[in-house]
Amino acid sequence: MILGRTQELKELNTFYQRDGSQIIVLYGESGIGKSAVIADFLGSKPFFLFQARPASEREQLFHWGRERNSSLESSKLPKLLPEYPGYSDIFATFTTKGKQKTVLVVDEFHLIVKNSPDFMPQLIDFVHDKWKRGEVLVILVSSQPNWIENNMITKIGEQAYEISAFMKIKEMTFSALSLAFPDFAARERVEAYAILGGNPSLWRHFGEKLSTKQNICGNILSAQGYLYRYGEEFVAEQLRETGIYSTLLAAIAEGRNRLSELHTHTGFSRAKIIVYLKNLIGLGIIEKLPSAEATSGVAASGEVKGKSSYRISHHFVHFYFTYLYPNMSDWQRLEAAAFYDVHIIPTFKSYVADYYRKACADRLAEWNLAGKLPLALEPMDEWRGKIRATSVTAIDIIARGRNRVKGEKKKKIALEADDTGGGLVYDKTLAALCNWEKPLMTYDDYEWLLFAIEKAKMTVDYIYLFSIGHFDERLTIEAKVKKNIYLVKWE
Repeated sequence: MILGRTQELKELNTFYQRDGSQIIVLYGESGIGKSAVIADFLGSKPFFLFQARPASEREQLFHWGRERNSSLESSKLPKLLPEYPGYSDIFATFTTKGKQKTVLVVDEFHLIVKNSPDFMPQLIDFVHDKWKRGEVLVILVSSQPNWIENNMITKIGEQAYEISAFMKIKEMTFSALSLAFPDFAARERVEAYAILGGNPSLWRHFGEKLSTKQNICGNILSAQGYLYRYGEEFVAEQLRETGIYSTLLAAIAEGRNRLSELHTHTGFSRAKIIVYLKNLIGLGIIEKLPSAEATSGVAASGEVKGKSSYRISHHFVHFYFTYLYPNMSDWQRLEAAAFYDVHIIPTFKSYVADYYRKACADRLAEWNLAGKLPLALEPMDEWRGKIRATSVTAIDIIARGRNRVKGEKKKKIALEADDTGGGLVYDKTLAALCNWEKPLMTYDDYEWLLFAIEKAKMTVDYIYLFSIGHFDERLTIEAKVKKNIYLVKWE
């Protein structure tokens, strides 16, 4: 089984084992691992696969027909397709009768749907015609999440009702990356995660026997490195008006992450900026964050009030626009090692700190799923607020939940929630602080977190303190005395 995709494979097999035929859409960013998931799922199942390409509808049908004819000839089946078949002609060649359900995979299917009004109706007719050809599971695969989530339904209309499920293959977690790099030290794993994110197609280009500096210099900064132009090419592939988008991404990477700051820096109108930011959010390149001022605080429900800001959520794009894009002249002029020392080393530790927080959140989410936390958590957030004009405090992770209960007590709570007509009340709060930059997490850090909690006007029931280094003696004693404090040292 492939690394870190147990849930996705379970979902696919659930559909496969259902009675009847289904159509599902499986999508995700290019390189995220869709093909590996499909290959693992197919195993020994009977299947047909077609890889769509950028082409006119006639050219697409020509290639699909030729591939099917080649397959039919090798299988010594009599029915051959004309040179330019229709979709229904192609589907008619798929013999699915037998004990096992057959799988039909159409990879990059958006390249067909965008040019053809006939593909989906004829595919649906094929799926409904199970009495002639048996049961089939159709998997439509796409590497365009933005189109799937924002344009596909409009394009195909009521035919979307025939789709049984949309499955998004998301980036893999920090834990999965750690398993992929067992020989890396804890610090090197976090640094690799900060640069490569959860895209396994990028992981293979980092050498486990190399240091972080060697990997960055050899694989990113060097013209011979595979990732040398990846940031630039990724943006160009995803976005048409690269000049406008690059301007916005560079500004956000430099810390101009509010609408007013972007307007002042770029000179673009606010309305124009909002449109482009929405597109970047849809592509998963940036994310919108709530930012809380100390005066507004945090609501009792845990919701954060205040103005919104933006940050780059795609790890490699963030690295590119933080270090390479603004220093392009030096990138071309300097040797890789010299560029690293001048432009990356001075801020790299603080840069990685943000991704250490994300890795800590991943770990809490996994513990939550496994029932290893003292409470069952709702989704996690963060809080940042001003104490003084020049001072900012932060709670790295905030999560609401309720204490875990078992057996009859759990049933009673669920019944009480049903009787009141509402859901379960999540009345407990977990807060976490993540120390990446200091070799020792101290009692003063803990007190600073308590101060931030007070400033946020929150009541916190459980505190998790993560550290890449050690904890001082006073903090260690405090955690032994107070059972709601958990110290987590990364090894």
